This record gives sequence, C-alpha cells and structure tokens, in this order.
Amino acid sequence: MARATRVFTTKAVADLLDEDIELIEEIACNPDNIDYGEMLHIYDGSEHGATGFTDRGIQCIEEMLEEARNWDGGLRGFLVANHSEPEAIERIMAKEQARIEAQSQEKP
Repeated sequence: MARATRVFTTKAVADLLDEDIELIEEIACNPDNIDYGEMLHIYDGSEHGATGFTDRGIQCIEEMLEEARNWDGGLRGFLVANHSEPEAIERIMAKEQARIEAQSQEKP
C-alpha cells in the first residue's frame, strides 16, 4: 500500500467539505471514527499540536458525516452518543440548521 504524501489540517478538511470545523473535530475526537493511520497528530511547537488527515482520512470523515446525519435521532443523536458537550451540540446543530436552510434555498 502506498504511503500518504500529503496531509490536510482539520480546517482544510472543513473548508474542502464545506462543513463546520467543530463538527469535524467532534467526529475526529473519537479515533475509532477514522481508519487507523489516516488521522495524524502533528507536532507544531504549540501546546496541543494539530490534527491532520490523509486522503483516506477525509473519506472516513465523509462517511461518518453521512452516517451521523442518518443516525437514529439524527445528527443530534450522534453527537449525544459521541458524548459531545451540550454547548457544542447546540452550536453544531444551529450551524447544521443554517446549512440545511441554505441548501433548500439553492434548489429551484
């Protein structure tokens, strides 16, 4: 198997997928959601470092986003099952509602 030759930051993934960065972070906080070796910790000199994703890691995130939105109880149910903080759930759900409304306005 070929090794990854590029890694995307969480922000880059959120921008690429046109998704909320906080939602991407919630998915990534459980390493079981991403195939082993496709999510990397990057030491950047800061206290916490950064998280990076390979191309396959991005595919895993896309798959988890689809699964989370189809979860029993929807995205909120997924976030609750993921043990996300209540304040984070409310912020993410508000952004998700805005995303849904924007998509419905785009359709003729």
